[in-house]
Amino acid sequence: DSYLINLASPDPVLYRRSLAAFVDEVRRAEQLGLAYLVMHPGTPTDGDEAAGLRRIAQALDETHQRCPDARVMVLLETTAGQGKSLGHRFEHLAALLDQVRRPERLGVCLDTCHVFAAGYPLAPAANYQATFKEFGRLVGLQKLKAFHLNDSVKPLGSRVDRHAHIGRGCLGLEPFRLLLNDRRFRSHPMVLETPKE
Repeated sequence: DSYLINLASPDPVLYRRSLAAFVDEVRRAEQLGLAYLVMHPGTPTDGDEAAGLRRIAQALDETHQRCPDARVMVLLETTAGQGKSLGHRFEHLAALLDQVRRPERLGVCLDTCHVFAAGYPLAPAANYQATFKEFGRLVGLQKLKAFHLNDSVKPLGSRVDRHAHIGRGCLGLEPFRLLLNDRRFRSHPMVLETPKE
């Protein structure tokens, strides 16, 4: 969806505008016959994570009420955690799925650069398995529907969202070898968002 949308905003005017824009995005995706609509959860600019998560959940509930027959599934994207953005901890995603009334209408898109920047290692194999085990424990692997495949300019835990070409960043090739050979995800869509210069 549009990066201007912020469903966690504490500003009531920006929140209502974001909600209206998000409903439009869902309706547009539905008209296009898309399976998924990926969105960044949002940023509580006042720093109140719990209140921000509540606002996002309320916005998702209202969107589902206003688009009752939409088949497109909204995917919460993992984030790097820049600034005060939500979605960089698996706990944030779990909280949203727990708070919404229709969790079956939501899934997750995992961005490799973002989770790495957020502090979740994806290599070597033991770390890769541990990260997905933690995701499974908190969110559930059945909720993972798609991937954005990006290397990271910045190191593990930097909380800086800077994509790099596969194998040319701090992740290197190993996480992508592990992911592409993981039979659990063989049918999941995987999208490159690497630099286009």
